[in-house]
Amino acid sequence: MDPAIESHYNTGYERSRLFPGGTPSLEFVRSMELLDRLLPAPPAEVLDVGGGPGTYAAPLARRGCQVHLVDPLLLHVEQARAAGAGPDAAFTAARGDARDLAEPDGSQDAVLLFGPMYHLTRAEDRQQALGEARRVLRPGGLLLAMAISRFASLVDGVYEGWLDDSLFRRIVDQDLADGQHRNPDPVGRPEFFTTAYFHAPGDLAGEVAQAGFTGITVYGVEGPGWPLRQEWADPRRREQILFAARAVETQPSLIGFNGHLIAAATKP
Repeated sequence: MDPAIESHYNTGYERSRLFPGGTPSLEFVRSMELLDRLLPAPPAEVLDVGGGPGTYAAPLARRGCQVHLVDPLLLHVEQARAAGAGPDAAFTAARGDARDLAEPDGSQDAVLLFGPMYHLTRAEDRQQALGEARRVLRPGGLLLAMAISRFASLVDGVYEGWLDDSLFRRIVDQDLADGQHRNPDPVGRPEFFTTAYFHAPGDLAGEVAQAGFTGITVYGVEGPGWPLRQEWADPRRREQILFAARAVETQPSLIGFNGHLIAAATKP
C-alpha cells in the first residue's frame, strides 16, 4: 500500500468522514440510493472491496445482503469487524488486495469497488482489480465501481477559496492534466486529500469496458449541488440538492461536475 495513502487513513478519519456532525452526508445518502436501486435483492452475496471501516457494508447487511468486506488497511478491518459484530448488521471482514482477491471464481452476486479505482493510480493495477472483480462475479453479476471526478479538486477549490493557494493550484493543474492527484504536504494540509487518480467520466466507462463488462452506465453521485455543504444542513435545501442530483445523474454534459462517479456494469 502506498505509504501516503496508509498514513492518511491510519488517522481513523474515514469512519466519520461521511457523517460530519453525525449527519449523513450527500455522498453517503446518494450512494446508498444507488446501491438500494441497483444491487440485486437480498440475500445477495456482496463483496465490498476496499470497504474501509464498513460504512456501506453495515447498512447493506441490515438490508439482508450477505456481505464480506476486504480492505488492505488493518485499522479498517478492525473497525469493520467491530461494526459487523452486531446481530442486526452482521458481516465479515478480512485484509486483502483488490488485485488478488481470495474469493473463488463465480462466487459473488455483486462486487463494490468503492476506493480501489482511485487509490490504484496505475491503469494496469486498476485493470487487474477490475479483472479480479469480474472473475469472482457470477455470470450476470453486478459491478459497482466508484471514482473521483477529474474536476473535483477544481470545483472544491472554487467553493472553498483555495485556488489562490500556490500549493493547491499546482495540485489542481496536475489533476486536470493527467488525473494524478498528489498532496505534497499531507501533514500540514490533510484537507487536500492523499495520493489518488481522478477519472474523466468517459475514461471510467472505458476502463470498465476494457475489463470485459457490458451494460455500462456511469452515474453522478452528488449532482450539481455537491459544493453546497452549508445548505445541506437545511432540510428544504437538502431536498432541492437531492432533486438536482437525481434529475441529472446520467446526463453526460453534467456528470463531470460531480465529486464522485459510480459505474454500474454486468459480467456477461
